[in-house]
Amino acid sequence: MKKRMIGGAEVSCLGIGAMSFADFYGATTEEASFAILDLARDCGVTHIDTANIYGQGRSENAIGAWLAANPGARDRVHIATKAGITADAQGNRCFDNTPEHMEAQLDASLGRLGVDCVDLFYVHRYQAEIPVEEVAGTMGRLVAKGKCKAIGLSEIAPATLRRAQAEYPVAAVQSEYSLSTRAPELGLIQTCAELGVALVAFSPVGRSLLTDDPVSRARIETNPFLSINPRFLEPNYSANLRLLEGFRALAAEMGLSAAGLSVAWALHKGSHVIPIPGTRSVPHFRELVAGAEAALSPEDMARIETVLPVGWCHGDRYATVQWVGPENYC
Repeated sequence: MKKRMIGGAEVSCLGIGAMSFADFYGATTEEASFAILDLARDCGVTHIDTANIYGQGRSENAIGAWLAANPGARDRVHIATKAGITADAQGNRCFDNTPEHMEAQLDASLGRLGVDCVDLFYVHRYQAEIPVEEVAGTMGRLVAKGKCKAIGLSEIAPATLRRAQAEYPVAAVQSEYSLSTRAPELGLIQTCAELGVALVAFSPVGRSLLTDDPVSRARIETNPFLSINPRFLEPNYSANLRLLEGFRALAAEMGLSAAGLSVAWALHKGSHVIPIPGTRSVPHFRELVAGAEAALSPEDMARIETVLPVGWCHGDRYATVQWVGPENYC
């Protein structure tokens, strides 16, 4: 598996997005999560990306159990987790980037993971009421305490990254980036490259749209996230499936699955881009690994972007309620 850098750490060019370990897109088991982690180890995939709110700790617990069951595995993986999303007294979603909250949440994550420190600790959502310089300083102090080795930010604007970087080195920015979500090309991917920051791309296969087996209408209706997401509502959903027929055909012509070609495309958009697809399926994970190992020529990239040009996807990537927290920029 080819390598890329997150801060001063060398990691696999493909990572695991561990939200799928917590029933987000469908029911799973610890055994299924172990099977993905076992295959990742065998394929040389070393970066595991999770968060404290994935299943209210369930994803971290699964990773911690796998580490405990595999002595020596901790030394061969790069573990990232996130905090900063919480709820108020009424149960409403809100954000808390205060030093006390971030350290307490990191301590809880360390306990679930069964480790003394994580390799990367992100601010899951930036709390705009606090200057980002203060937030970066808070995170830097956690590095100084030995509880994490590097810091990251999630779903932020390029200008926010520059301000944070001026206070403390940012190793990674996590953002949705795929053939169906090209917004990071409006300055984020360029700013990350300029500053030497990894762009960790979540949902690189478009929440299943960019695969050979897009999520069914029946599953969409039972999934709280997808059932209100504009891209999965009609008439957008059917329009997107029609447009993707050409992409799936192109992937097959290139000898890859649609998911594999999606990953390959993301990796070829910059040497600092690290896709972190999530899956509950071993065969699907093998497709993703094949994509990470594929070589695409400039002509291949042009053919892909001719089939799926910028702006092809019908529907916003988030519903109004889902947009609370991520920073918009232009």
